Amino acid sequence: MLSARERLIVALDVPTPAEATTLVDRLAGLAGMFKVGSQLFTAGGPDLVRALVARGEKVFLDLKYHDIPNTVAAAVSAACRLGVSLVDVHALGGKAMMEAAVGAMPAMGTRLLAVTVLTSHDAASLGEVGVGGDVADAVRRLALLAHAAEVDGVVASPQEVALIREACGADLLVVTPGIRPAQSRLADQARAATPAAALKAGADMLVVGRPVIEAPDPAAAARAVLREMDGGA
Repeated sequence: MLSARERLIVALDVPTPAEATTLVDRLAGLAGMFKVGSQLFTAGGPDLVRALVARGEKVFLDLKYHDIPNTVAAAVSAACRLGVSLVDVHALGGKAMMEAAVGAMPAMGTRLLAVTVLTSHDAASLGEVGVGGDVADAVRRLALLAHAAEVDGVVASPQEVALIREACGADLLVVTPGIRPAQSRLADQARAATPAAALKAGADMLVVGRPVIEAPDPAAAARAVLREMDGGA
């Protein structure tokens, strides 16, 4: 059984490595993992990831690879060599792409996730890019496809966790962004939930960004999230 801390992934959605390092220092012992996304990786590159891993932190490299199978396989292999704990691809890349990524994973302990539908999407925005049906149907289809490709887990909003569990079973790792603590504003997350609600639905790990990193006291904000998680586990 994972502790609340082990379930908490803090998104380092900041523009510079210096700001990221300061946040990691302030959140010492409070987060099980730190997420490095496109903005920070573009600014800090592999050296930043190596530095975080070298100081004993677990890293989720969130670059959402989506390309031809050979290119994605090579990228995933390179990410694993950085020592990250989690890396992700877009499930929309298809089964062959995901299978290529799975096949490229060295035996180094890194787990592969497939992103289903971004939390900023709703049915209208999916329709704009030609994805028919509602969000739940799209997530279910992509989660089943990812499961068939034998990825370790999926990334999905809190609203779709229960349907993923029903469709794919209990063994698939479910990582959930769009987490907004009680009294927090939604910002650009169209499908969000509280930490307690996400865990109750069956999420394994929660990604929290702005409510922690933009708080006047990030450590206090992280502790508040952990308390909410303890109440909902």
